[in-house]
Amino acid sequence: MESDKKRIIEISDQLQAASSSVRILRNIAWDQEVKDQFFKAKATRLPVVSYDHYDPAAVLAQIKAIRELIDPSIQTHRWAAKIADKVEYSALLLSSRGTSDFYKYSELLYGQPSTPLKNIGHTTLELAQHFETMFDRVKGVDLGAPLEAHFSAEDLADEMKRVVADKFGDMAPEIVMDASLASNALAGRRRVSIRPSAHFTDKDIEQLIHHELFVHVATSLNGHMQPLKILGEGHPGTTKTQEGLAVFAEFITGSIDLDRVRRLSDRVIGIQMAIDGADFMEVYRYFLETIDNPDQSFESAKRVFRGGVVTGGAPFTKDIVYLEGFITVHKFLRDVVRKGKWEYLDLLFAGKLDISDLPALHQLSEMGLINKPIFTPPWIADKRFLLTHLSYASFLYGLGGMK
Repeated sequence: MESDKKRIIEISDQLQAASSSVRILRNIAWDQEVKDQFFKAKATRLPVVSYDHYDPAAVLAQIKAIRELIDPSIQTHRWAAKIADKVEYSALLLSSRGTSDFYKYSELLYGQPSTPLKNIGHTTLELAQHFETMFDRVKGVDLGAPLEAHFSAEDLADEMKRVVADKFGDMAPEIVMDASLASNALAGRRRVSIRPSAHFTDKDIEQLIHHELFVHVATSLNGHMQPLKILGEGHPGTTKTQEGLAVFAEFITGSIDLDRVRRLSDRVIGIQMAIDGADFMEVYRYFLETIDNPDQSFESAKRVFRGGVVTGGAPFTKDIVYLEGFITVHKFLRDVVRKGKWEYLDLLFAGKLDISDLPALHQLSEMGLINKPIFTPPWIADKRFLLTHLSYASFLYGLGGMK
């Protein structure tokens, strides 16, 4: 047993070292100059983007050495092997930025919108199109005045500083501004970055606190404190579950709204457009027709094309995981109630992980290699409320005859 524990710790340490040197979002970010030039040309020309050379050789050598330690007949080793694959694909993704091969590795890492979801049957694209149909149906309905985005990035930063100090104490991350972000905010263990040009509604601030702080920061800190250090790394193998948990957090706390759901579904449709050959200008105009906001339309189109080819055919597909992950997490949590797998609830927040790996992670927990998480969001700490909601949702889902 002790030799098994030492071997998996060694594999985890080496995976963490390899993964920590591959930073996808940072290395596919566009300079502010790209946006400035786009609008200087009156939004009539494709953005001009270049990327520094990235050599994957060192990471690939690390992964090769790790695979020599892995015994595929052992369940916990198969978990590690999946991570090794994702880290390898991540390095190859970065080495192929600006080429058609970029999409090949993006699909291996994040999937693509038209693939049927496991044990569900429908695709993420179908879900996005369902939302679009719903939005069309309520166009003539008086839903009240839209919320005004009257809070600045500094306002959000002040509120986040208060929340992280209260929630995480001495381990609280730094709150900083970063103009290169494609998203409004991005959270990690050490810092939470905010795009300084962004403005926020009351709901936006609620969403970001539950999404970025109570999920992403919490799982980063919990994972960092585990004996298996790879659980502190947010590699692409964890993205679907992490973003699914974060969107579920918005849903269960009532902080999600129609505008947020529309942004998530529009991104999926924008990705499919790019896969089908639409260029940046076509996707930008799609977003512009949808939200009538040039700045936000550029940022949304940038999320689709960052790292890929602005002429179309090779997008960055990460943004499909928000809707896919939400559906996957919601189904998983209903199954927890139906099957009585209560021990999996806390394990979800033990670090950065994928739901499909929970049986292996439960085994590692029983070996003493995964500890109970220190930080959990309010909605999972209050298990009476969560289980009541999930029991009701599970019953209603069964009434519809769905599996």
